Amino acid sequence: MGWVSTADPAYEVSLDAGKVVARNAAGKRLRAVPAKLKDDDAVAHLRQLAEWLAQHEQSCRAEVEKWMLRSLPVPAALLARVWPDAAWQAVLKDLVVAEVDADGQWDTAEVGFLRAADERGIGVVTLDGDTRRLAADRLAVPHPVLLPDLGELREFAAELDVKQSFDQLFRETWTKPADLAPDARQYRAYEGGRYEQVRHLTGRATSLGYQVRGGEAVCRVLEDGRTVEARMWCGEAYDDYRTETGPLLFAAAGTTLPLAEVGPIAWSEGVRMAAALYAGRVVKEEGENQ
Repeated sequence: MGWVSTADPAYEVSLDAGKVVARNAAGKRLRAVPAKLKDDDAVAHLRQLAEWLAQHEQSCRAEVEKWMLRSLPVPAALLARVWPDAAWQAVLKDLVVAEVDADGQWDTAEVGFLRAADERGIGVVTLDGDTRRLAADRLAVPHPVLLPDLGELREFAAELDVKQSFDQLFRETWTKPADLAPDARQYRAYEGGRYEQVRHLTGRATSLGYQVRGGEAVCRVLEDGRTVEARMWCGEAYDDYRTETGPLLFAAAGTTLPLAEVGPIAWSEGVRMAAALYAGRVVKEEGENQ
C-alpha cells in the first residue's frame, strides 16, 4: 500500500507484510518505526488495519476449510466475486477443485488447480498441464481422502512448485484399517498418551483448533448430509491432574457409531485429531518410573 503522512512531517508510514514500517523525508526506509511515532494516529490506524487484515485472512481460511470438511458445493459466481480480494485469492489459489453437476454429484476424476475466477468462468490447470475454463455453476473443494489421483496431484504440484496456502493437498490423511472388528465402536491406536496435567492436553487441543466439551476433544464433520463428531477423552476439569488420551469415538445425533459406519472424511479427520493429540504426550525415557 502507499505511504501515509504522520504528525511529524519528517516521516511517513506504511504497511508491509502486516507490519508498520517507516521512511524519512529523503525516502529512505528505516529499520524500525521511530519511538516518537509510537502514539501517532497514522501508526495506530495502520496497526488496527493490520489486525483486521490478519483476522480477515483467518476467516477466509476458516470458511474454505468449512467448505472442504462439510463437502459444501460453492457457486462459481461466489468465487469470481471474492477472487479480487487478496486475502481470499491467497487462500483459494492452487486449491484442487472439482465440478459439481446439477444433481450435486462431484467429478473427482477431472479436477484442476484453481488459477482464476472471473466473469469468464473458473480457470484451472489440469493434471495434463492444460489450462481450461470450467463451465459448471458450482464447484467443490474435495477433501484429499476423496481424490483418487492424490499421489499424482502431489507429484504434479511438486513439479510446478505449487504452494497451497491452505492445508488441502498435503493434508495428512488416514484410511480405515481393513481389520476392524465389525461391531467395534472405539479406535484405540492413539489411546494412553500421557500428559502431566489435563490443561496441557486440553490446551493442545484448542491450539490445534478443536473444541473441548465435557472433557473430550471434538472434531465435527458434515458428510453425506450427516454431522459426525469425532471425540477423544482428555480428562476431567482438574487442571493439575495427570491424564491420558482416551479411545477415539464417533457419534451422530448423540449416538456412538460403529466404526464401520464412519465415512472416509470423518474417519480421516478424527484420526488426524487423535494422532495430533497423542503426539504431544510425555514420552518416558528408558528406565523411567511411572
